[in-house]
Amino acid sequence: MSLTVLSSAYRLRSLCRLQRIQGHMMSSQVEPDVLLEKVGNAGVITINRPKVLNALNINMIRQIYPQLKKWESGNDTDIVIIRGAGGKAFCAGGDIRAVTDAGKVGDPLAEDFFREEYILNNAIGTLKKPYIALIDGITMGGGVGLSVHGRFRVATEKTLFAMPETAIGLFPDVGGGYFLPRLQGKLGLFLALTGFRLRGRDVQRAGVATHFVESKMIPELEKELVHMKSPSNEDVSKVLDSYQSQSSLDSEKPFALDKHMSDINRLFSSSSVEGIVQSLKADGSEFAKKQAETLSRMSPTSLKITYKQLQAGASLSLQDVLVMEYRLSQACMRGCDFYEGVRAVLVDKDQNPKWNPSTLEEVTDEFLEQCFSSLGDKELTF
Repeated sequence: MSLTVLSSAYRLRSLCRLQRIQGHMMSSQVEPDVLLEKVGNAGVITINRPKVLNALNINMIRQIYPQLKKWESGNDTDIVIIRGAGGKAFCAGGDIRAVTDAGKVGDPLAEDFFREEYILNNAIGTLKKPYIALIDGITMGGGVGLSVHGRFRVATEKTLFAMPETAIGLFPDVGGGYFLPRLQGKLGLFLALTGFRLRGRDVQRAGVATHFVESKMIPELEKELVHMKSPSNEDVSKVLDSYQSQSSLDSEKPFALDKHMSDINRLFSSSSVEGIVQSLKADGSEFAKKQAETLSRMSPTSLKITYKQLQAGASLSLQDVLVMEYRLSQACMRGCDFYEGVRAVLVDKDQNPKWNPSTLEEVTDEFLEQCFSSLGDKELTF
């Protein structure tokens, strides 16, 4: 083979390699954070940030909301399905780092993110068409807001649910004040204060998910759902029920909190967070000791805000809860525990936050009243 041919072949190979590299760079640059597609008769939302466990940012909210409204009013879409890309997470929460940075310097993102996220949560909660969230993987914080207010929430054995906000100086928002007090007994308050993690079938047993379907069946389930013509909620329910009945994985295992439910109902029924902590310490059981230890690590301000939030939310509509939670979000932005919690858990990762105030007793009723008071012309409106 002549040198000319060799050199041409080498140049061609180099060019192909360069094109491949450029193609990869371009695709990694333009890969959208959220995919909004019409598949069959369904509008399909895919949260597409697998490298950061599909964390939700404001740009994604700004794309999902108008598309959701369009699908709701359009004649060519019968249902909406929301899913996460990458196989690890549905959505592990909101983009807290960006909000923290914004809050520190008074950037409007600290207001806009919560406002627009809650408006989206309400749109999901009031959607006139069947909304199916496939929560196959980690589902926390903002991911709960994208799923729990919809008509159908399908958990799999890979689902990991938690509302861990009291550990970062926040509170279980995105409508947590609405759905948590409506769970059985004091379970919602327990989950809200401790950030306890529910896994797999337990997410349905707790009432957070409506169905449990094995992960391997999800692609087949999706295929069936997108081809349903003008289904009612009952039609969708029947399909989900049939997939659930074929999913026997872990069905013989009892609910992880079964043996503790009577303790939870008793120990978390006090009329204050201080009372709950006292009950836990006085109880002396291993379970109670563990919960007391967990609560001792949480922001005292967050614990008291959360308790009051769930008490109020139990008798409010979802919209009214979101208005209340928007006030609370802005109170947290004005305070210091949120920034300290994010530093300790997500930035420095020393897991050693210095809460201010550092005790429950120092969080006064007057301070709490301020947190819950109207924002005037900055109130959340729908």
